[in-house]
Amino acid sequence: MRCCMSRFQEEVMALPLPGIEAVLSSDELQVANEDAVYDFVLKWARVQYPRLEERREVLGTRLGRLIRFPNMSSRKLKKVLACNDFDHDLATKLVMDALFFKAETPHRQRALMAEESANRRFAERAYKYRPVKVVEFDSPHTQCIVFLDLKREECAALFPTGRVYSQAFHLGGQGFFLSAHCNMDQQSSFHCFGLFLGMQEKGSVSFAVDYEFAARSKPTAWEFVSKYKGNYTFTGGKAVGYRNLFQMPWTSFMAEDSHYFVNGVLHLRAELTIKPQALC
Repeated sequence: MRCCMSRFQEEVMALPLPGIEAVLSSDELQVANEDAVYDFVLKWARVQYPRLEERREVLGTRLGRLIRFPNMSSRKLKKVLACNDFDHDLATKLVMDALFFKAETPHRQRALMAEESANRRFAERAYKYRPVKVVEFDSPHTQCIVFLDLKREECAALFPTGRVYSQAFHLGGQGFFLSAHCNMDQQSSFHCFGLFLGMQEKGSVSFAVDYEFAARSKPTAWEFVSKYKGNYTFTGGKAVGYRNLFQMPWTSFMAEDSHYFVNGVLHLRAELTIKPQALC
C-alpha cells in the first residue's frame, strides 16, 4: 500500500481507526520521517478521541505499536516522554527500547530486524529523509557525531545527478543535515560520490564549525577512516563538503569489489565541533 501522507493528509485524517492502522502498517508509506508519522498519529487521535482516557487507550493498544519509534529522532523521543497522550510507563518503555536500538552496532541492528521480521517496528518506510544516529557531547566542546548508512541500491539510484538527504540533527541549537550526491568531479571529467553538510535555518545567525567526514572500509570494515576535514562558517541555507569524497570515479566506487560497501551498506560518519571562540 503506497500512500503519501502529506499529499493526502485531509483524506487520511478522515479515515476510521482500521484505515489508519492499515496506513501505519505499510513500509511504503511516503513521509518525510518517522517524526512526522508520530505527529500525525497524535493529531488524528486528538481529533477522533477528544477524551484523554479514550485517546490513551487507542494509542496504547492500537496505534502506538505501529509507530516506529526506533526511527524517530532523539529530539522527538524526548518529547514523547513529556507527552500526556501516552501512558507514562508505556512512553518510557517505547523510548528506552528505541534508544537501546539506536545504540546497537549496525550488525546487531540488522539481527534484531531479522528476529522481529513480523513486527515492523524496526523497519524503515519510504522516508524522504534518511534516518541518522546522533551522539552529542557538551564537553570539552559542543560536538556531535552523526552516522548515516546508505544501502548499495540507494547509492546506485543516485547516478547520474541524484542526491539524498538525511534527517535533521542539531548542534549549538541549529539544525543541520547531510546530503550525499552523485556529481561531477572538479574538472567535470567523471562522476563521483560527494558528501555535504548543510545548515537548515536561514537568517543572520552564523558560527564556525570544525567538521570531519569518515567512512568504514575493508579490510578493517568496522573502523572509520577519515576522508575529509575542514572548517566552515555557516549561515542559514549554506552547505559545504567534498565533491569526490573517495577520490575515485563513480564506477570504481560502485564496483563489486569496492572497499566502501560492507555487507552492502555504505557507513558514513560526520563529526561536528563548535569551539567556544568560534561562536558568533
